[in-house]
Amino acid sequence: MRRSTRSRRPSGNARTKRLLAVGATLAVFGGVVAVTQISSAGDRRPNKQPRPASAACVEPSPGATAPAARGTTTTRTWQNGRWVVNHWGDGQQTVEECQETRDGNGDETAGALAVACPDVVSRLPQVPDRARAEVDRNLNALQTQITEADQRLAADGDRGQAFIRNAILNPLASKRRATLNRIRIAIDRFGPRPRGLAGLATCQVQPVDNNDGGDNGGGDNGGDNGGDNGDDNNGLDVLASNCDDSQLQPHDGFQNGNRCISTAFGEVGAAANNPSLLITDFPQQINRNEGFSIQVSTRNLIRDRFLPAGQGGYYLESSLLNEQGLTRGHFHTACRMLPSVDEAPAPEPVPAFFVATEDGGGGAQPDEVTIQVPGLPDSGVAQCAVWAGDGSHRIPMSERANQTPAFDAVRIQVN
Repeated sequence: MRRSTRSRRPSGNARTKRLLAVGATLAVFGGVVAVTQISSAGDRRPNKQPRPASAACVEPSPGATAPAARGTTTTRTWQNGRWVVNHWGDGQQTVEECQETRDGNGDETAGALAVACPDVVSRLPQVPDRARAEVDRNLNALQTQITEADQRLAADGDRGQAFIRNAILNPLASKRRATLNRIRIAIDRFGPRPRGLAGLATCQVQPVDNNDGGDNGGGDNGGDNGGDNGDDNNGLDVLASNCDDSQLQPHDGFQNGNRCISTAFGEVGAAANNPSLLITDFPQQINRNEGFSIQVSTRNLIRDRFLPAGQGGYYLESSLLNEQGLTRGHFHTACRMLPSVDEAPAPEPVPAFFVATEDGGGGAQPDEVTIQVPGLPDSGVAQCAVWAGDGSHRIPMSERANQTPAFDAVRIQVN
């Protein structure tokens, strides 16, 4: 059996394959985002958000779940001194998770409240290798505790603030305190004792904004972007700069086409600060269902912002820069099988593999993240692509039109 061959610097043939793949990569952007999505950053996110009335509970699309039957949960791995968080399938819900957002009559839940807890991962020191498995187990336990509290909140949250505090938040804080203590002990055995974890036990209940396609869906957000503000349009014949005259219905943050999006583009950095990205290591050949890894280097991308598209965060948030003028967002990795290498593939099929990565890392200097692919099920030529996204999944903007966007693609032979 032939195993995959790896090279830190791909050969001339591999570089040629990369160049050929780039020409077809833009079609990935349309095909991959067809996967519905849910997940967001660590413990800070509300765990239950309302779904649109038109959404049905359907089985996850191919490539939408984590390896080893992890379902749609996020996974964390320790890489180069930091936790790397992967949102599998960009957060597609299972049927069970979808149904949990509905009441017993099948109606949409009000979604008025959700549990929000302090982020734990960002407060941990470097975790020693011998403590990592125990820490991972307890981090997963923290997330399970929040999910259970959210379920109780959805069922009994209308019984008043005193009930929420005494029956939901206080027991949750007690469970978190014990779990955080186990994390402290596990790290303290082999490395520096974590400080301040006890202060992360207390959680709050906060409102969940369903938006309903209101201000972000064609009304207030786009009102000042054209018309009175830009009558001369720099002397150019501009067809439209907002949705005021569009015949399409407003976009509401969910993944539907034939909509008009009024969310402002947002902040764009200087040319030297615009994001870039490169696949630095990949196998040229693999066998079917053989796991492999892809190493990705990013520059000028702060990987700390991820609005779950499946919960209505798609094209909803304007692009934002941090204090250093760098884009806040994440990056995506997808692999799809190419029916032909002679013509552009259809854009709508979901990929064989997809994951969005948000780990709080990234900066002006390039760094690297390893993406683990559990395997590809079919023989043929696979196109594996990576591309940056801002907090709302758009490819980050650049100062100049002739700057290459933050994406890369390679081809891998699957035997």
